[in-house]
Amino acid sequence: MNIKGKTALVTGANRGLGSAFTQALLDAGAAKVYAGARDPRMVKDPRMTPIRLDVTSSANVAAAAATCGDVDILINNAGTMLAKTVMSEDSVEMLKREMDVNVLGMLAMCKAFAPVLARNGGGVIVNMLSVVSWYVYPFNSTYCATKHAALAVTDGLRIELKAQGTRVLGVYAGFIDTEMGASLSSGPKTSPHQVAKKTIEGILGALDSVLADEAAERLWRAVRQDPAKLHAQMQVIWDERSAS
Repeated sequence: MNIKGKTALVTGANRGLGSAFTQALLDAGAAKVYAGARDPRMVKDPRMTPIRLDVTSSANVAAAAATCGDVDILINNAGTMLAKTVMSEDSVEMLKREMDVNVLGMLAMCKAFAPVLARNGGGVIVNMLSVVSWYVYPFNSTYCATKHAALAVTDGLRIELKAQGTRVLGVYAGFIDTEMGASLSSGPKTSPHQVAKKTIEGILGALDSVLADEAAERLWRAVRQDPAKLHAQMQVIWDERSAS
């Protein structure tokens, strides 16, 4: 899909990866970029069109679909990560909160904007997923559960929306150098601008999946070549940290 002259909407656009997505879209020639944020005052770039958008609010989602009827590209970037294990005391409540944003909010946006995209010729939906869509990192397992679910939703959307000409693209990355990523790991992280650049390439190249960094490429191979080995590695990491 040619991005030049198109209109895009990015959720969670006021910072981090969302801000990188909006910049990359403009650099690729998008004519308008709606920047969705819970507080649109946080969108400082005058080139953006801010909209109030909490993806867990059905009223916000409906209002966005009614207001942004010219959208050709929807990027579902909004997400939350609470870094909980499944046996944490509050894991049920934390999982519900993560599911509301990472899965149900994403799905609500897709359902609201699918008719908009159909009227505008088909368009593209981009869902920001993660390498933990494929395996479980035990220190973050409730988040992993939501990304497994988000992958299933993404694959289902791709099948259902093909007939109306809407492409559905999943983007996978490891730890990204954002506020969210900083809460879980002190190791190497991928620039959000790299993830955004790879995503733009995926849109232009009519891809279904984007492996946005080296971690995604490595783990893509690992889960296909030897998933038992990857599981064993996660067990070792868990046992070592639990013993320390």
